Amino acid sequence: MKFKTTIILFVVFLVLMAYIFLFESKSKNDEHAKEKLVTLSSESVQKIIYKKEDETLEFQKNAEGEWLIIKPLEAKADKYEVNQLAEEFADLRIERVVDEEPAALEKYGIPKKEICLYFKDKEPQVKILIGMENPLDNTYFAKRENETRVVLLSSSLKNLLEKSVFDFRHKDIFKFETDEAKSIKLSAKKIQWEALKKEEEWFLKKPVKALVKSNKINDILYSLSNLKAKEFVSEEKTKEEIKNYGLDQADYEVSLSIPLSNQEVTFFIHKDDEKVYATTSLSPKIVEIEDSIISDLEKKAEELREKEVANFYSWEVNRLHIKKGNITLTLVKDEENKWHFESQDKEEADKNKIETFIRKIENLEATEFIDPPLNLKDYGLDSPQARVQIWVEEEEEKVKEITILIGSEDKEANQVVVKNTRFEYLFKVDSALLEEFPKDLKDWKMKEENLMALKNLIESEALPGYF
Repeated sequence: MKFKTTIILFVVFLVLMAYIFLFESKSKNDEHAKEKLVTLSSESVQKIIYKKEDETLEFQKNAEGEWLIIKPLEAKADKYEVNQLAEEFADLRIERVVDEEPAALEKYGIPKKEICLYFKDKEPQVKILIGMENPLDNTYFAKRENETRVVLLSSSLKNLLEKSVFDFRHKDIFKFETDEAKSIKLSAKKIQWEALKKEEEWFLKKPVKALVKSNKINDILYSLSNLKAKEFVSEEKTKEEIKNYGLDQADYEVSLSIPLSNQEVTFFIHKDDEKVYATTSLSPKIVEIEDSIISDLEKKAEELREKEVANFYSWEVNRLHIKKGNITLTLVKDEENKWHFESQDKEEADKNKIETFIRKIENLEATEFIDPPLNLKDYGLDSPQARVQIWVEEEEEKVKEITILIGSEDKEANQVVVKNTRFEYLFKVDSALLEEFPKDLKDWKMKEENLMALKNLIESEALPGYF
């Protein structure tokens, strides 16, 4: 009997606990709901009218869902700024309720500002009346138009509420995907060059034909794509304004070709004292921009050139051929990253010496360029003293072959002329390269003592599975 009573009491206890839990959850949800002045989806906001003390800003989404400024001027809006406005006021939290039935709104300064949100397929609109700033904690007195109570809104809204029409404007001069640009031409007072993109590489076309260090062109393209207006000085430029801001004889003209989007655009940039003005061939506006772009545009053609003789990663090399004097040898790397002479017995070679040599080629950089027109005979390249061929296995099992010819040496300058057969121009590099070539076949063979040491390590299980 006592056992049954205990069971009954336990069941009653569980029912009471469930009721209390549900009741408290509902109370918390109701309390949470009361903490919001507006609880709607910001994604449904189609239009915003923001009335300030001195002006009215109006934003409208177009058919593509992009925000436009309708008033006080017509312009493309900064979607992040307007979205923030929509997000904050479509889901608006209350700090606390100040007055449930205010006798007069004037003492709260309501309304100093109004924000009206128009939602898709929802009537009527939601209007928030904002009053003065509470001097105690910088919160804002406010009320919803269709409610009587006065509440306090977070002080975190201050920055948003003080934004000007400029802050809400789209400030990009000409946004584009940098990897889609296929040509670039720069004209300045002392700088003239032109470059073309072939596959993933950039090549100078003028004043010389040469490979470009791609990141330097990409830096320029990135800076142009991210140019932003510091100030809008003209909304509809005239010939007179173009002349007044020095853009008829701009310090820098940069022309881009972007075939994928079927666009050709020219940037005109002029520095006047401490200010830099810009416009483009596709824009009616003249804007003031930051001067950080200037350092990118000051790069001369020779500063853009790739100094590396050959661009590859040494660890991707799987075959090497060398011919120097009486020495001719070919080496291959197996799946265990061991190097062998390409011969019938496939004798193992000294991995350290081979990879040191490959890294030397990888790190070869020009101290000087020799551009066409030129005669290979003048540089000992009609009959080179050495020839190096490297096979590189890149992504997707593509194999790239690189051939380097070694020409005459200037012993006084410690330089030797080399040619990458891919290019028409030549490189002068440090002649220390010549010291890395083997003097004899046995120089790169695995020495007997090294083989014995490896075998001893294997037997002691220090290098399991090496052979």
